[in-house]
Amino acid sequence: MNPIHLRGQDITFSYNHKPVLDGISIQVLPGEIVGLLGPNGSGKSTLIKLLSRVLVPQDGRVWIDGHELSRLGQRQIARRIAVVPQVFEMPTGFTAFEVVLMGRTPHLSWLQSESACDREIARAAMLATGTWSLADRYVDQLSGGERQRVIIARALAQEPQVLLLDEATAHLDVRHQIEIMEIVQRFARERELAVLIIFHDLNLAAQYCDRIVLLKDGKVFANGSPREVITREGLRAVYGVEMCVFPHPDNQLPAALIASK
Repeated sequence: MNPIHLRGQDITFSYNHKPVLDGISIQVLPGEIVGLLGPNGSGKSTLIKLLSRVLVPQDGRVWIDGHELSRLGQRQIARRIAVVPQVFEMPTGFTAFEVVLMGRTPHLSWLQSESACDREIARAAMLATGTWSLADRYVDQLSGGERQRVIIARALAQEPQVLLLDEATAHLDVRHQIEIMEIVQRFARERELAVLIIFHDLNLAAQYCDRIVLLKDGKVFANGSPREVITREGLRAVYGVEMCVFPHPDNQLPAALIASK
């Protein structure tokens, strides 16, 4: 059995005494893509922040590759976990290559400059994400899809064990959504990355995730394969809407559409 790269146990968190997460337990295995679904306010983004130690659980614990997260320094965490946030403020005045090279920072000592090896790792991340042709362009000149691929290249340049993505495909057109998910899927398989990604698009999650965790009111409502989790009854209970769920004609994975009135 493969070791668990990321595990959270009985995680509880509140904002100003208002409960957001209530006893959440979650794990992600090497090479696995886990989708995190649920309505707005169900605690998805908060959970990502807790799993990367941007926030600290008020109860419960988080482990990365057998190490308790609270016992690791920020640099040690950054060497193991890369995060692609929902909103990433691109630093102006930098080229795409310079931004990707910033992903090597956790591996450098204080005031140490990037080596030829670091630059090659950044270049390889850009080649893998199809962004090497953008290397010399300033980031404020890039399109939304190009920026998102550069951000993912930066995360991959960290050489993490775990990749956390908060709605990485939001605001992208269908083509760019597919490009991003194929990049993530390839790296999960080739590098045995443990990937946890927040979705609002049920169909995109069903097509690319090995497993889906569905949240409702700060608790895990369902946890299983896309076929087990994306059901008409489950979506009605969590989202409060009627959906038609049927097997996709190409691969039999679940597809969901709003039910007609």
